[in-house]
Amino acid sequence: MSNQPMVPFETTLLLRDTCLCLHVQRSARALARHFDDVLRPLGLTNGQFSLLMALNQPKPPGMGMVAALLAMDRTTLTAALKPLERRNLVQVTKDPKDRRGRLLNLMPEGLMLLSEAIPLWRQAHDAIEEQLGSLNAERLRVGLRTLATL
Repeated sequence: MSNQPMVPFETTLLLRDTCLCLHVQRSARALARHFDDVLRPLGLTNGQFSLLMALNQPKPPGMGMVAALLAMDRTTLTAALKPLERRNLVQVTKDPKDRRGRLLNLMPEGLMLLSEAIPLWRQAHDAIEEQLGSLNAERLRVGLRTLATL
């Protein structure tokens, strides 16, 4: 007989069927793969699309604002910007008001690519909302925004 603690298999099944964290993770991965497939013809990932959209503002946003919007740390944001910079879609410049700060500029090439990506995103997004049917996509968004504040 082992002295190791036992976790009943029923607990595993309960977690599989009810754990919000597990279900959100699985859904996020599936959605990410789906939108990666949709945006692949443009050479974009879903994360790059979201990043380009976050930069589509009247004035170039700062790193902190974009990192907060995308729920990522600055190091991860910096790494995500590199391939977009190499493609001349984004330019990172010093903030003239704060020499330590960086502003993120959406370049004309980035804006052009974004304008090509939006119809693909919209079509895929509309199909997903239709698939949700009676679940009501807006209620789901409200619930997800609530979870994002934890």
